[in-house]
Amino acid sequence: MTYIDVLRLPLSTDLGPFVRELQRLDLPHRVSEEGDVQVLWAPETLVGDVRVLYERHLRGEALPIVQTPLVEQLQPSAHAAPSLLAQAKACKVTTLVIVLCLLVAGVTGLGDNLGTVGWFTFLEVQVRGDYLYFTAFAQGLADGQWWRLLSPMLLHFGVLHLAMNSLWYWELGKRIELRQGPWALLGLTVLFSLVSNLTQHFVGGPSLFGGLSGVLYGLLGHIWLFQRLAPTAQFALPKGVLVMMLVWLVVCLTGVVGQLGLGQIANAAHVGGLLIGCVTGLLGGALARRKLGAF
Repeated sequence: MTYIDVLRLPLSTDLGPFVRELQRLDLPHRVSEEGDVQVLWAPETLVGDVRVLYERHLRGEALPIVQTPLVEQLQPSAHAAPSLLAQAKACKVTTLVIVLCLLVAGVTGLGDNLGTVGWFTFLEVQVRGDYLYFTAFAQGLADGQWWRLLSPMLLHFGVLHLAMNSLWYWELGKRIELRQGPWALLGLTVLFSLVSNLTQHFVGGPSLFGGLSGVLYGLLGHIWLFQRLAPTAQFALPKGVLVMMLVWLVVCLTGVVGQLGLGQIANAAHVGGLLIGCVTGLLGGALARRKLGAF
């Protein structure tokens, strides 16, 4: 029987009365502690029912007592999805990264202003006529320009580039932030940005690149393998998303996107991000699975 997390609440929240109701209804469940939160786990097939029961419990409504199938007793009414503002407040790191991308897009004119673009490139760059001259990687670090290891992720070229990356970061980032917390997402974002930028530089050489794509593939790999080891509601991606993004990666690797005049793709950054994301997903999923099996 596969258990996934249904609720994640502060330790100050008294789950005792609700747990006793679950016991009365003979619904299988488990409770664990992870840092400063307590997690209620339930079989995958009962996740929706347990959530509805908890909502009724919070409202002080009587829970089912008759011996008809649970799903028939609940018949939950459609609840309005949280507003965009509410989601943004709950996912502060996800929102912050997207806002920073928007601000950098404004400062750089979406990549058209080469003078300000140079503030965020992996290597310091100077424009001389029709040529770009890059400072050596070691020299940049010696000069204290450490921010360049991460800043390319905020740099986007064109509205479509910015819109697609922002939407995908919102979709993937908030899942990790809700499941593992803001610090975990921030740490993963920094790690994936660092690895994907370094990979792109050392594979592709001095060049002008940017965007959240490497980070996105890292988030995808993390969620993918974490979900395989420790299924959780937040990491249940819609069917086809993983396949679509992996197919797009392969298409980009063929070079056909550049040949169609749609711009050059930082393929090494994508692959580097995906690989390091798979590593963190394996480690995180294995740890979560071990915690689940410990009670």
